[in-house]
Amino acid sequence: MPIIEISSLSHPGIEVFSTLTEAQLRNRIEPDKGLFIAESPKVIRVALDAGYEPLALLCEQKHITGDAADIISRCGDVPVYTGGRELLATLTGYVLTRGVLCAMRRPAPRTVEDTCRDARRIVVIDGVVDTTNIGAIFRSAAALGMDAVLLTRNSCDPLNRRAVRVSMGSVFLVPWTWLDGTLGDLARHGFRTAAMALTDDSISIADPVLTSEPRLAIVMGTEGEGLPPDTIAAADYVVRIPMAHGVDSLNVAAAAAVTFWQLRATD
Repeated sequence: MPIIEISSLSHPGIEVFSTLTEAQLRNRIEPDKGLFIAESPKVIRVALDAGYEPLALLCEQKHITGDAADIISRCGDVPVYTGGRELLATLTGYVLTRGVLCAMRRPAPRTVEDTCRDARRIVVIDGVVDTTNIGAIFRSAAALGMDAVLLTRNSCDPLNRRAVRVSMGSVFLVPWTWLDGTLGDLARHGFRTAAMALTDDSISIADPVLTSEPRLAIVMGTEGEGLPPDTIAAADYVVRIPMAHGVDSLNVAAAAAVTFWQLRATD
């Protein structure tokens, strides 16, 4: 692999790590040419194990023969850009987490049908734009037995750099795709829908009718506004997590973890 020492921010090839915005990396005009950035050796290893294709590495000098050595050997002939810690911090705008970034090719988008074909429990993320929440929801989904994630187009991209980092690579483990239709479309795939919302007619998350559903889609809304009224109206169930001490709701990431644990598929 070529090791390329950089001494300035204008070195050809490093713009993917420095000047391209998330939208430019995603490349909405030509999605098949889109990229994303994975950060830290652990996250990069998860992506490689999941079959994602590396295109370039940015690495602190000390990690070339240290934490990143096995990653570099796995990435074949992709360029490895390297420099001192201070230079790379200037380049990216912050000190690198464990000193390694990897530019990777975006996978071909899945269809909803392919994503949900063998799933029993799926998550629908509706309008969640906070990168930290997206990463945390994916991490809980992977850990607590969710089979797939669907996102509305007004939600944050799961391959956003921070979302990937917060998820600890879980975005590479749970199948996901964009939901361009409505909740009603999920019925064609055999799913009943459970909208998490605080309404007067919400049922408890502990209601056995929920765990008895063979295929259930759990719909999570954004902080503050929650789910749109039409989404709540279209759901088969409206569900709440019982609260104590006068607290009315949880942070969406915490609520996701509680919900996934309670409503996970059991044999």
